[in-house]
Amino acid sequence: MLAERMSRLGTETAFEVLSKANKMQAEGREIIHLEIGEPDFDTPRNIIDAAINALNDGFTHYGPSAGMLETRKVFANFISEDRGVDIGPENIVVTPGAKPILFFSILALVDPGDEVIYPNPGFPIYESVINFVGGKPIPIPLREEKEFSFDLEEMKALVNEKTKMIILNSPHNPTGGSLTPEDMKGIAELAVEYDAWILSDEVYSKMVYDGKHVSIYDYPEAMDRTILLEGHSKTYAMTGWRLGYASMPEKLAEQIAKIQTNSNSCTASFIQRAGIEAITGPQDESLKMMAEFKERRDMFVEGLNELPGFKCLKPKGAFYVFPNITGTGKKSKELEEYLLDKAGVAGLSGTSFGSYGEDYLRFSYANSQKNLKRALELIKEVL
Repeated sequence: MLAERMSRLGTETAFEVLSKANKMQAEGREIIHLEIGEPDFDTPRNIIDAAINALNDGFTHYGPSAGMLETRKVFANFISEDRGVDIGPENIVVTPGAKPILFFSILALVDPGDEVIYPNPGFPIYESVINFVGGKPIPIPLREEKEFSFDLEEMKALVNEKTKMIILNSPHNPTGGSLTPEDMKGIAELAVEYDAWILSDEVYSKMVYDGKHVSIYDYPEAMDRTILLEGHSKTYAMTGWRLGYASMPEKLAEQIAKIQTNSNSCTASFIQRAGIEAITGPQDESLKMMAEFKERRDMFVEGLNELPGFKCLKPKGAFYVFPNITGTGKKSKELEEYLLDKAGVAGLSGTSFGSYGEDYLRFSYANSQKNLKRALELIKEVL
């Protein structure tokens, strides 16, 4: 028999829809994949070459659980320069992908019964891990009328002495929304007042198309209680490489590294070398990718707003759109299945990201403009 805690562990619906869509494609159906959050670009050549060179140079052995010192120095310098703060390698933990930081941080800090505020709709792993460790997930709704930012007054009503952690994600998956400076400052002040931790998921920080990325580190009064999560998957098209990292207070970093020792030992050394090249090498390919995503966003949002029953805000970041589909007369899951079965367009129900995602769909525009235009044509036909 499985342990009881396994009944509390969720999943990512995106991979389930991907599996169904791939099966349909193997049977000869035309399928346009807009369900998975993965850049459709190849990893830049200089990063691949850095990994190959590292393998040839013998970077194939165990390394420190927190990450190689050279890697942590580079990542600390990047965060310091990019966010205008002063952190060192002792504040950095490198992990195989960004998800372990989410898992390890919640595991290290949240006791059974502790309350954790998280965005809803939001990345489903937040709620899953909170439940898994026995914490109490408290959703903060992200509403269309606020451009999918927090309502700070609503947040104030949720925070109390039982609040152990507040999870932020900006730019945001699944809506593409971003927190405002006022919201971010208010959250920092609440965390200080109630002695709560902040887990700020900023993996889309370089995917901001309008204005400047607002970071929790813009408000240093909360730095001693903040975990700032970053990664390479989105910015450098390195999803399959599995490379993430976070900045946090040194004493917590020591404990997170200890959990990594007990789980997967360390992050592959040759992949860390590739990650160093990604940050310190040429940024041309990454910038070209961001410019293309912006063009796709503009085109796709315009097309969605011409569909019957659809209404879509223009997202400020990431590579997702989150159209309101109430005008179609269908519920989110129903429309997700209908569009895949009838149009061959794979998207995700907004409810895949929490109950407040009802009446919405999420599409990833990490696909070619040709395919995005074709998807719009197919959706229009079946609607």
